Amino acid sequence: MRQYYHHKEPVTLECGAILPEITVAYNTFGRMNESRDNVVWVMHALTADSDVADWWPHTVEKGRFLDPEDHFIVCANVIGSCYGSTGPISENPLSGEPYFGDFPDVTVRDMVACHRLLARHLGINRIDTVIGSSLGGFQAVEWLVSDPGFARKAVLIATDYRCHPWLAAINKSMVMAIEADMTYGERSREAGARGLAAARAIGLLSYRGQAAFDATQNDPDSRRGLFERRAHSYQAYQGKKLCDRFDAYSYVKMCRSADSHDIARGRGSASEALARITARCLIVAISSDILFPPSYHREMAAMIPGAEYKEIDSDFAHDGFLIENEKINRLICDFYSQTDNRQL
Repeated sequence: MRQYYHHKEPVTLECGAILPEITVAYNTFGRMNESRDNVVWVMHALTADSDVADWWPHTVEKGRFLDPEDHFIVCANVIGSCYGSTGPISENPLSGEPYFGDFPDVTVRDMVACHRLLARHLGINRIDTVIGSSLGGFQAVEWLVSDPGFARKAVLIATDYRCHPWLAAINKSMVMAIEADMTYGERSREAGARGLAAARAIGLLSYRGQAAFDATQNDPDSRRGLFERRAHSYQAYQGKKLCDRFDAYSYVKMCRSADSHDIARGRGSASEALARITARCLIVAISSDILFPPSYHREMAAMIPGAEYKEIDSDFAHDGFLIENEKINRLICDFYSQTDNRQL
C-alpha cells in the first residue's frame, strides 16, 4: 500500500529554488527487525513508482533478493515524478494550483536529500543494502558517496557514476520531441501528450536495442499492406501506454534530473568521489545495453574500493534489468551470501 510522508518545512533545491513543502510517496514490504539492520532501500528508474513489486516482477517474493520475510523493503517515488511525490502536477501550496511548467528542476542529489528526509522520518539511520538500476542507480551512487556509512552493501545495475554525453543526447532528443508538441506549456496534465508519446518511442530504441527489436517485432509472412509494420504499432502502443500513466511535465523533469548526474561535481574527480564508498558493492552490467554499456560499469567498478563486477548475457539491452529477473536474482542472492559471511 502506498504511504505518504508530508514534510512541512521548506526544501531548498540545488538550482536555488525553494519548495515550500514536499510529499514523498513510498511503499514498504516486510517488517523492520528489532535491531533495525534488515532494511533494503530500492531506487526506481525513470518512469517507475514506489511499488517495486509491481514494476520489478518476481523480486518481492519469498526466496528472492527482496524477500519480505527477511527484509524490510523501502521504495520511494522521487520528487519531480507523478506518482504521489511532489512534482509538476502537484498543487503548489502558495498558489493553490498545480505547478505544471513552473515546477523547478530537480537534481539527483535533490532526490537523495528527500530520500534521507524519509529515512529520518522512518527512524532509519543505517540500512543493509541499497539497490538501484538506471536512474535509480544514479541515486544509489550519490547516496553511497554523500553518506558513506549509510549502507553496508550496494547493488548497482545498468547504471553509471555520471551522465555520459550519449545519454544526455538521448534525453535531449526526448525533451525536444515533447517541446515540439504545440500543446506543451498549457496548464493541463494532458499537455504535450503527443510529444510524450514520440519521446517514449525515441527512448525505447535505446532501452531495447537492435537485437531485441529484431527478435520480438518481426512481421508475420501474412502481413498485409506495403507500409504497415509490427514495429510501428509497437512504438505507437508503447507511446500511448506511457501517456495513460505519465505526464509530459514530469517526463521532462526526470530527463533533466538524469542530465544533472555527475558524482564528481564539487568533489574533485570521479575517482576521488567513488573512493569514499565504504559499502561492499556489486556492479551488474547487461551485455547488450547500449544506454549503459559494460565498459561504463567496468570503469566505475575499478574506482570503487573492493567492488565486484558481474555481467548478464541478454539480448534485451537496458530493459534486461527488468526482464532477466532470474539471472539478477541469482547474482544478488549469491552476493548477499558471500558478503554476509565476511567481516564488514
